Amino acid sequence: MPIPEDVTGDEIDKDVRQELQSLPKTLAEDVAKNLVMVARLIDEDPEGAYGYSRVALRLASRVAAVREAAGFAAYANQKYSEALAEFRAARRMTGTVDLWPVMADCERGLGRPEKALDMAGAPEVHKLDKAGQVEMRLVAAGARRDMGQLDAAIVTLQSPELASNSVQPWTARLRYAYADALLAAERVDEAREWFAKAVEADRDGSTDASDRLAELDGVAFVDALDEEESDETPRETEAAAETGSKADAESVTDDEAESVTEDDDKAESVTEDEDDDEAEQD
Repeated sequence: MPIPEDVTGDEIDKDVRQELQSLPKTLAEDVAKNLVMVARLIDEDPEGAYGYSRVALRLASRVAAVREAAGFAAYANQKYSEALAEFRAARRMTGTVDLWPVMADCERGLGRPEKALDMAGAPEVHKLDKAGQVEMRLVAAGARRDMGQLDAAIVTLQSPELASNSVQPWTARLRYAYADALLAAERVDEAREWFAKAVEADRDGSTDASDRLAELDGVAFVDALDEEESDETPRETEAAAETGSKADAESVTDDEAESVTEDDDKAESVTEDEDDDEAEQD
C-alpha cells in the first residue's frame, strides 16, 4: 500500500521504535511507516488502517507493537475474533495486562457477555491502572446491558470515579455511559443531568453528549444551507407570481385592444350603411 511522502516513520512512539530495533534498519523503517498510517487512519478510515496493519503484520509478526496495532485495526472494523487473537498474541509477548479490557469487549462483540463479565472479575483487573479499571467497568456495564440487566448496569457504573468532580481522560465517557443507561431505564431527569455533566467534561468532543442533551431538551438544529434555500424560496415564488401577474396584465391588455378594434370595425360598418341609405333617399 502507498505511503505518503510526509510519513517518515519517526512519528511513532519511542517505546515502539525501541521494539523495532530488533529488525534490520530498512525493514524497521517500513514497519514504522505502516504503523504510522494505522494510527493516522484508524478513526477516519478504519478499512484503510486495517490494510496497513496487515502489511506491518506480514513484515514483522513477532513484534508485540505490530500485533497490538493489528488488533486495534481489526477491532475498529468489528473483526472481533481476529482482534482478540492479535491482542492475546501481544499479551503473551509482553506479559502485561493493559489489553485486558479491550479483550473483554471483543468477547462482547462475539456475543459472549458472560465471558466479558468473568474477565471483569478476574485478578488481572487489579493489576490495571486507574484508566484501565474504568475501562473495564464500562465493558462490564455494557455486558450487563447485553444480557438485559439494565439496573445492574447502572449499579456497575456507580463508582468513586463517577462521583468525582475531577475531570480525567475517561470522565466524559463514564458519565455518558451512565446517562445513557439511565435513559434506557426511562429515568429521563437523571439522564439529562448526567448528559449535562458529560458535556462539561467532554473537552475534546469524544462523545455526542451535547447532541443527546439537546435532543432531551427538544432543541432542533437547522442546517444553515437549508435556511438559505428556505429564504430563497419565497423570493422565487414572489418573482414567479409577479411575472405571472405581468403576463396576465399583458393578456388582458391584448384582449381589450382586440375588443376595441372589433367595436371600431362595427361602428365603421354601421356608419357606411347609414351613408348608403341617405344616398339612396336623395
